[in-house]
Amino acid sequence: MQASNWQVYGTELESRLFIGTALYPSPQVMIDAIKASQSQVITVSLRRQTSTDAKSGKQFWKIIQDLDCHLLPNTAGCYSAEEAIKTARLARELFDTDWIKLEVLGDSYNLQPDPFALVEATKVLIAEGFKVFPYCTDDLVLCQKLADLGCEVLMPWGSPIGTGQGLINPYALETIRSRLADITLLVDAGIGKPSDAVQAMELGYDGVLLNTAVAEALEPAKMAGAFAQAINAGRLGYEAGVMPKRDSAKPSTPTLDQPIWQQT
Repeated sequence: MQASNWQVYGTELESRLFIGTALYPSPQVMIDAIKASQSQVITVSLRRQTSTDAKSGKQFWKIIQDLDCHLLPNTAGCYSAEEAIKTARLARELFDTDWIKLEVLGDSYNLQPDPFALVEATKVLIAEGFKVFPYCTDDLVLCQKLADLGCEVLMPWGSPIGTGQGLINPYALETIRSRLADITLLVDAGIGKPSDAVQAMELGYDGVLLNTAVAEALEPAKMAGAFAQAINAGRLGYEAGVMPKRDSAKPSTPTLDQPIWQQT
């Protein structure tokens, strides 16, 4: 059974997994992993792949095109609003898409987004017609400001990029989900294992974006397949309605007010 389809900025999708294209040991490993993930959206960093006229660059873009997925360019590595805005404009020109994963980093140690520069860049890009996917922290006020600017999608982190720490503050993520009920939410960054993705989906998140957990696995394609199943399972659990936690035990086969079945 598959979880229900969903829409991202008006585009209908089946898969709820967005996957990155960095860190893989070879192009073929990347191709196999992306196919195994069943993802329909892949992210690409322009600052890592800026030589589109070079032979290697052309080979890379040919691979990306052959995968026939929706492309989500990102501004990874930008440390100012101005730099991120310029990179986003270049991405739209190169790939003919208004989608942009907006990253504006404020700290080189834990790659935490700069909330002030992120809001500044978001305001400019939305005014220019971009469909912004902002990478942000799990701060409710920041998420609310980004939504107020016109973002239909928000991507708060589970934990810092590449740490594999999972969801370090489920309460904050759950609060964002509750308060921004009409916004599409993806957990972006920090997912380390399939059970982390299940947890995110059971909180009611619409999807997960990840890269390192697959690219650095011993068998990336197998790990990508595991995440595909985990995300589907977590979403199905959320849609079905997860049972509430209780402080006391409750028998699964109560005897009071129930008929007594006799063996014959």
